[in-house]
Amino acid sequence: MFSPTTALSTFSAKDLNAIKRFYSEVLDLEVSDSPAGLEIQLPGGAKVIVYQSDKNEPATYTMLNFFVDDIDEAVDALVERGVTFERYEDLGFPQDEKGIARGLAAHNGPDGAWFKDPQGNTIEVLQVA
Repeated sequence: MFSPTTALSTFSAKDLNAIKRFYSEVLDLEVSDSPAGLEIQLPGGAKVIVYQSDKNEPATYTMLNFFVDDIDEAVDALVERGVTFERYEDLGFPQDEKGIARGLAAHNGPDGAWFKDPQGNTIEVLQVA
């Protein structure tokens, strides 16, 4: 039987200092040094370990999702902190002036907006109705 007691995710970065500043100062998450590199404490108790790699390439997919109660408020707060939201209208769903795609997944799903961390990894903010 497979019965894990906990789990974590990892990704690599060329510049751990830039990652530490972004996740702690811009996203206001708890980030600490760890033997492997950095440990990011996510809402809900999960952790992400970020390790140093000079061969790092950004993820080609959304590698982290943050669920929020009010996507407009979250997007506005991140923009005030210097975050630029990505435009993906060529993928078949329109985005409003803030970069929010309303009603994803055939227009019956959550609202979402995407941005990148300093490494170029894609992060999504989601509001589920």
